[in-house]
Amino acid sequence: MKHRVPVSSIMTKNVITLKLSDDLTKAEELFKKNKIRHIPIVSGSKIIGMLSYTDLLRISFVDAVDDDADIVDTTVYNMFTVEQVMAKKVVSVSPETTIKEAAEILSHNEFHALPVCEGSLLVGILTTTDLIKYLLEQYN
Repeated sequence: MKHRVPVSSIMTKNVITLKLSDDLTKAEELFKKNKIRHIPIVSGSKIIGMLSYTDLLRISFVDAVDDDADIVDTTVYNMFTVEQVMAKKVVSVSPETTIKEAAEILSHNEFHALPVCEGSLLVGILTTTDLIKYLLEQYN
């Protein structure tokens, strides 16, 4: 296995983001449309929070098989703002952080994505899925 490989070599560079002014219905649409589980919340290009699909599920009290689930979800989403639901204490890494270092951070915490920042500028996102794909490539 290669050593000292930077996260910039495996991170997702085209990051889908939200602003505080966006609503949770938009967040859910982005999660589903793009088949992602984490969305950084930004002010300009500075990261100020992280929203996960799990965060949305925590406030959704409806069983997904219910016929009226979409209506109830929208009502519940309108009761909360992005800022109320997002994680505010965000751990980020730099593009030069090694994959090993990033994996250690993820394995010691209860989150599954790390924003990648150059200073305060968001330049990518590294997820556990990115790490698994990288590990699988090592076996080819």
